[in-house]
Amino acid sequence: MEMFPSGSNLIATIIVLSSVCILIYFAIKTLITSNRFQKGLTLFQQKDYEAAEIAFRGVIAINSTNDVVHLLLGDCLIQQDRVGDAIAEFQYVIQRAPKKVDAYLRLSNALIAQGNKSEAISNLEKSRDLFQAQRQLQKAEQVNQLLQKLDIKRSV
Repeated sequence: MEMFPSGSNLIATIIVLSSVCILIYFAIKTLITSNRFQKGLTLFQQKDYEAAEIAFRGVIAINSTNDVVHLLLGDCLIQQDRVGDAIAEFQYVIQRAPKKVDAYLRLSNALIAQGNKSEAISNLEKSRDLFQAQRQLQKAEQVNQLLQKLDIKRSV
């Protein structure tokens, strides 16, 4: 019976241990991200927008590609009257995921709050077209009705 593993067994052991360490790292990272996200969501629901912003920024620091977190961060910023910063978050999501309808809708709301109705209408039209392409005709019609209301207000 050998005291030390042979060369091939040693390599296999190192590979297995390395794989296990990598899995543990990603499991911990996922758990931390999930906990911060849940904390941010809870704070947002409690209308503690400043604390929710901090939590969502913590999630983004770990995983910057989470579009939902960017959208929620934008919502927090809107609630804090930081419309320009919110617009940047929504535009970031649109740049990353051009078919993400929620980003266009939120961007439109932010642009209306900023007084930029023409750009808001343009984004609403994009969201309507995306809903139609995704065969979500009822939502497309709702956006179309909103566009008609905005167009009436624009001409008045």
